[in-house]
Amino acid sequence: MMRVEYALAMELSRQDLRLTTTVVVTVFAIIFLVVNAVGKNSVMLNDYSAVFYCAVICIGIQWLAWIPASIKKTERYYDLTGGLTYLTVVAFSLWAGSQSEPPSLRELIVSLLVVIWALRLSSFLYFRIHRTGKDGRFDRLKTSPTRFLVPWTLQGLWVFLTMIVVIVINTQADSAPALGIWDGIGLAIWTLGFGIEALADYQKTVFNSKSIHQGKWIESGLWSYSRHPNYFGEILLWTGIAFFGISCFTGLERVAWISPIFIYILLMKISGTPILDKRALDKWGDDLEYQKYRDNTPALIPKLSRK
Repeated sequence: MMRVEYALAMELSRQDLRLTTTVVVTVFAIIFLVVNAVGKNSVMLNDYSAVFYCAVICIGIQWLAWIPASIKKTERYYDLTGGLTYLTVVAFSLWAGSQSEPPSLRELIVSLLVVIWALRLSSFLYFRIHRTGKDGRFDRLKTSPTRFLVPWTLQGLWVFLTMIVVIVINTQADSAPALGIWDGIGLAIWTLGFGIEALADYQKTVFNSKSIHQGKWIESGLWSYSRHPNYFGEILLWTGIAFFGISCFTGLERVAWISPIFIYILLMKISGTPILDKRALDKWGDDLEYQKYRDNTPALIPKLSRK
């Protein structure tokens, strides 16, 4: 019996190693391609582009945080670490760009938008997980240090790709053009997206705080127009930031516009709605009222009217 259990444990360890190796290699390949595409016009520091250093910061902070997190088998500081990484990359990219010339107004604006968003979302997620005690997404991952490295590595990629527009803007060696209409449109879209995301999170927090709603799904407020209004706001605000690059990106720097596309794919096809919708169906799939809500409410883009 002990030999069987040992063999099973070894096989699981090998599976974990294969999974983690695949994820790490894939993440590094994506980062390598993006850095080489968008870093041609970047400020150079010791023969490497500032974009490259930003990528190292994104992965490095996650891996450093993974060490104590894997030892304690906790995900409590996962989102807080992500927020800290955003702030660190903002500060570093502004500093790196200043080695060429003082930060432009565009650089200061997009950096401020990221700081505002990161402080709000990371603190919201941090306090939410401390109220609930855990994040169910990590239940199976955190039992194995090797497997637990996967979400931390993916978070590094998440930060890098979502931030890539801001990184390129902040680290450009050439002078930036003056602010124009595209920047104004971008700011308006960001403001709308940020407002939707913050309001949706607030409404759900208030809903879940009431005992009469325990074990129920929210279908009031913005959640009556979309099943995932917070994700809609998230995609919108990063799309708004991408608009700031329209007047100052040239050549392969436009690859940075992968940012909102990456966010949409990740939230809608990989780690966001697929996981949440599966949980919801497991809990309420047999409930006729939930089926009605699900059938009448779009997954992402809010409908303009409700019945």
